[in-house]
Amino acid sequence: MADVSDTKIQEAYVDVRSDKSDTNWLLLDYQSDRSDRLVLTRTGTGGLSELRDALDDSKASFAYARVTYSNDKESQREKFILVVWIGAGCKVMRKAKISVHTADVKGVLRAYSIEVAARERDDLQEDPIVVRLRKAGGASYDGI
Repeated sequence: MADVSDTKIQEAYVDVRSDKSDTNWLLLDYQSDRSDRLVLTRTGTGGLSELRDALDDSKASFAYARVTYSNDKESQREKFILVVWIGAGCKVMRKAKISVHTADVKGVLRAYSIEVAARERDDLQEDPIVVRLRKAGGASYDGI
């Protein structure tokens, strides 16, 4: 089991979900290589591009992000994604535990439209994620 009891995680989650906050992503990392305790390491206001820059290729991390997109000419939507990051240099034992720990993280970062499994930064390009969000959202009026 992953330890997700850090109160800063819940506070950041509420901040990302808030319409009154500019914060649109958070990043959770393991406290150390041998620890199963997750801690809040960063938050940001620069969207998926800023989040991509914050990821470490040697780590496994979890991120939660608000994605804003136009559904048509007249409206904007905000949806949330859960990112499970496994960098190319992540240690084997950490990779082995990530699926079990994902369930624990989902207990804290509860409300999201899609889960994104990311192995490289390009997996977090905004356009393909928006396409997935539109499909997950049901009604689509633009033929996607």
